[in-house]
Amino acid sequence: MAYDFSPATREHRFPAVLRAPFEARTWREFGYLLLNLPMGILAFTYVVTMLSLGAGLLITFLGLPVLAAGLAGCRGIGVIERARARGLLRHDVPEPGPVRAAKKGFMPWLGAQLKSGVAWRHALYCFLHFPWAVFSFSIALTFFFYGWGFLTYPLWRWIFPAYLGQSGLQLYGDEHGGGWYLHTAGDMVLASSVGLVFVIVTPWAIRGMAHVDRALVSGLLGPSKLATRVTELESDRGVVVDHAAADLRRIERDLHDGAQARLVALAMDLGLAKEKLLEDPQAAAVMVGEAHGEVKIALQELRDLARGIHPAILTDRGLGPALSAVAARCTVPVSVTVDLPARPVPAIEGIAYFTVSELLQNISKHSGASKAQVDIWRSADRMMLYVFDNGVGGVDTTAGSGLAGLMERLDAVDGVLAVDSPAGGPTRITAELPWRV
Repeated sequence: MAYDFSPATREHRFPAVLRAPFEARTWREFGYLLLNLPMGILAFTYVVTMLSLGAGLLITFLGLPVLAAGLAGCRGIGVIERARARGLLRHDVPEPGPVRAAKKGFMPWLGAQLKSGVAWRHALYCFLHFPWAVFSFSIALTFFFYGWGFLTYPLWRWIFPAYLGQSGLQLYGDEHGGGWYLHTAGDMVLASSVGLVFVIVTPWAIRGMAHVDRALVSGLLGPSKLATRVTELESDRGVVVDHAAADLRRIERDLHDGAQARLVALAMDLGLAKEKLLEDPQAAAVMVGEAHGEVKIALQELRDLARGIHPAILTDRGLGPALSAVAARCTVPVSVTVDLPARPVPAIEGIAYFTVSELLQNISKHSGASKAQVDIWRSADRMMLYVFDNGVGGVDTTAGSGLAGLMERLDAVDGVLAVDSPAGGPTRITAELPWRV
């Protein structure tokens, strides 16, 4: 019989309550709580000293620079605390943005520091963390030493009769020498049992206190929600600008290489036909007929280009008829169901249209499917898109693929694209867009 001694198997042979005292996470978080006290004393002493000194000097010009320097120092403490949380708690908090002054110079810098909400939140952390550091340090150390001390008491009880002249650890006593000494076998079993309870409880107490530290670091030392949202909007704006520039280049390229080239050739053909009109009317008629054919092709290319920019049927009749028209041009039979109570704003409607159009184009080119399905409906404040095909699957979502570009475009409007496409199929793609009317 073969036995599996892999780490994963060994880990699951014991329940979590018995594994916790020996896990690396417990010891890392215990180390974090022990460091809380010296870091809390250092931060509290610094912030009280600097802010008190700055407030006391406000009657002079030196007060404001001292306050600003104190706040800058609090941000430096925040750097250390975030690194400590990252290393021991495995809690990665993003770095807040730097303090930006409107102009260069000392006075703009001073004003920016004093008005920085991030700096004041760092100062508040230094205040609040100190009492919590004292509490968490005391609880963690007490639980740890009582637990392991009592659990291993039978191993070190010999110290008392050998060096202290008493039979065991004294729990209580009186002036006459009486008391309770842990020295009998029953006493040692009791001590070890109590220690075992403490050892089992300690990791969970440590983890609970570590969660409080994570909340303090995230809430006070990380970027504010407003700053995070501004960063996201700046990123989304960059994506939108890049996509708009790419679409503009595509339109220019299609016009230059397609309709424009055909129209130039058409003008030359008509010029030659005009010259031959009197000399050889029959040849001129043939050239005019060829020019007529070129006009039809150029018009079709312009229609295709206009449909790629924004189809008229989408503007006139909405998402359902527009997608039905796209499905009719797909090489795979597609069923389309659109169940929307109203039309969303044109921007969201256009993104939904082009998302489904590109997905159906991918199905036509790469899926090898025999059928496909498109469903669109509203759920609360979101518009849901579901595209299914029974093809070969294995859709590529890495950077540089068409789906990666779709994900970026949807993300720019707070949308989401999820792909489920195992090798061998089928492929299920779900997209969410904000519902705006």
